[in-house]
Amino acid sequence: MSKRFETVPHPIRAKSLFAGNHGAGHKAHTSPKVSKRPMGSRARKIRVALLAAAMAATGSFSGVANQASAESRTQLNASQIVADMGAGWNLGNQLEASSNGYPSETAWGQPTVTQALIDKVKAAGFKTIRIPVSYLNNIGPGPNYTLNSGWLNRIQQVVNYAYNRGLYVLINMHGDGYKTINGSWLICDSSAQAAIKAKYQKVWQQIATRFQGYDQHLILESMNEEFDGQFGRPTQPCYSNINTYNQIFVDTVRKAGGNNTSRWLLVPGWNTNIDYTAGNYGFTLPTDQYRSPSIPSTEQRIMISVHYYSPWDFAGEESGTITQWGRAATNPAKKSTWGQEDYLDSQLKLMHDKFVTRGYPVVVGEYGSIDKSSFDSANNRYRADFARAIVSTSKKYGAVSVYWDNGANGRYGFGLFDRRSYAVTQQGIIDAVMAGLR
Repeated sequence: MSKRFETVPHPIRAKSLFAGNHGAGHKAHTSPKVSKRPMGSRARKIRVALLAAAMAATGSFSGVANQASAESRTQLNASQIVADMGAGWNLGNQLEASSNGYPSETAWGQPTVTQALIDKVKAAGFKTIRIPVSYLNNIGPGPNYTLNSGWLNRIQQVVNYAYNRGLYVLINMHGDGYKTINGSWLICDSSAQAAIKAKYQKVWQQIATRFQGYDQHLILESMNEEFDGQFGRPTQPCYSNINTYNQIFVDTVRKAGGNNTSRWLLVPGWNTNIDYTAGNYGFTLPTDQYRSPSIPSTEQRIMISVHYYSPWDFAGEESGTITQWGRAATNPAKKSTWGQEDYLDSQLKLMHDKFVTRGYPVVVGEYGSIDKSSFDSANNRYRADFARAIVSTSKKYGAVSVYWDNGANGRYGFGLFDRRSYAVTQQGIIDAVMAGLR
């Protein structure tokens, strides 16, 4: 989801601009996941960059070097890493937030990310943290497309908050592919594909080089919800360009050396939509010819990313009409006519049969439902049921699930924690997530 505070109208909204899966034929969101209307100024962004640079200068990144210097842990195969990643959580609306075309973690109303927040998330039982990241105008001009060093330092510092605690960390390129975001450029139906692909390659080369010493607990994700902006059938050559981006990503990261040669890499299909990724719509798995020869030929090191916010009228639509979900729903008028347990099962089975059976783990990189308890006091119980079902069904079909938290609590929020006080705000949903893994 693309999140400007996001409340997105689709199974992910309230998370990122456009969420991935609501099912082919079902309209998703059109607004930012819980939208985040960029609020923040360029000055605020610059302050964050200066702060990061100062921290780097004072050695605040040294804690990483110790753990990241060598691949000391055993390489895990597909089934092992899925099990080890456990329950996942998104640090949404932070490092992908932006103002006037510049990334700023406070631009959408959230406080600066701290070690204390990540520690709270870990204490709640989460073992994987996905950190959406935007780059936008922090990328310099061609042909080098140099990343702003202060921003890259801050990204690394936030990664270290989780990585140095032994958590799995996923970082991606998030808002750069949204047409609605100022400064975006990774646009699959743009006529400037040669320049886009050159820029994409240079940026990932710099990111992969910065993190080349990190072990398998760091997973790189090529992009977020990449598509042409309409929720109908995928178009060509736009899908072909998405496939090319994924291939450039895999080749570039592998060639960056270090632990990148054996690192697990995560790639999405069209808008992270399950039907458009697993179905016959044009998705092509990237080849992995530059990976380490130490990886057994029978194993993969590529994961497939999808998002799940179905049914959207329950999970993301900002309305008090549909507030219940699942077999325990007590009021048929408040329950969607589609997208129940059987649909969820069929969607994740589709991914299992297409990818997991071939050794490619699936990551449900975003899922969740917005808070409508102000309309229905029982809503949070159904939100918990929804989360438990997604986690348990993901586990059943060999997938990792990562809850979308946009930092917003109260009406239409996805938040599980208060990012200022670090208090847990939705213990029932957290309990459901953990129960889904058992």
